[in-house]
Amino acid sequence: MRKVIGIGETILDIIFRNGQPTAAVPGGSVFNGIVSLARAGVPVSFISETGNDRVGNTILQSMRDSGMSTDYVNVFPDGKSPVSLAYLNERGDAEYIFYKDYPKQRLDVVFPKLEEDDIVVFGSYFALNPVLRDKVLDLLEQARDKKAIVYYDPNFRSSHKDEALKLASTIIENLEYADIVRGSIEDFFYMYNQREVDKIYKDKIHFYCPNFLCTAGAEEISLRTNGVTKNYSIPPLEAVSTIGAGDNFNAGIIYGLLKYDVRHRDLGRVSEATWDKIIHCGTEFAADVCRSFNNSISAEFARQLPPIN
Repeated sequence: MRKVIGIGETILDIIFRNGQPTAAVPGGSVFNGIVSLARAGVPVSFISETGNDRVGNTILQSMRDSGMSTDYVNVFPDGKSPVSLAYLNERGDAEYIFYKDYPKQRLDVVFPKLEEDDIVVFGSYFALNPVLRDKVLDLLEQARDKKAIVYYDPNFRSSHKDEALKLASTIIENLEYADIVRGSIEDFFYMYNQREVDKIYKDKIHFYCPNFLCTAGAEEISLRTNGVTKNYSIPPLEAVSTIGAGDNFNAGIIYGLLKYDVRHRDLGRVSEATWDKIIHCGTEFAADVCRSFNNSISAEFARQLPPIN
């Protein structure tokens, strides 16, 4: 059975509503989606790091509770597990403050074995950080050698917009490794000062990676490939919290790629009808996450999903 391998940070999100802490939930951009895929019965591995402290223990336990292995998580002895404070507005959108204290030695782990048509997910500043770059490149090189599908979510936050020029060559390198790129319109605004999907695709993405998905919060989803140009509307939803919505849209897309048996060799010729079904999976996963304070799909939603053969 095909597997999904994610690489990224783990963090504890402390969620505030009306100025009061409401929930504390393990998170991290790639982590959120990988947990959902594990709950959906997909074989997953997650490469990460955490501290040897109560926050780290909470994160590791939550992984085990979701049926995930912790074999590829480096538990560092000094430094502290990262924490974020997420302040929700009335629409359920979050503004973040991050607290991080990492040690010098990072990501000291052995990687899981990759095979053809597995799916590798990476993104965020984690995939640009010079301290971690060699490790990330090791995984991307293995994925390329094995013909695994590489899924890249830049998840580029406003806190790094002043570094966008300095990071441009690393972003391009990530795009070159990617088989599918999914970002939000905000990501591309902070990276390129652009908000026009067709221009972003033509000028910044297509040359490196022809398969592009762009989301715009509760508005629409744009799909651009060599064969399909299409926009999808999103059904209205009363969101409790939008934390994890994009991460779980990614998880739903990956679930769809597996469910409809899209393999590495098929990527250039996926039909519009197949993309419609894959994107439907993405919107369903994202909608479920918006209904609670959790960063990943609920066990109830996961139980209703048909198993992937």
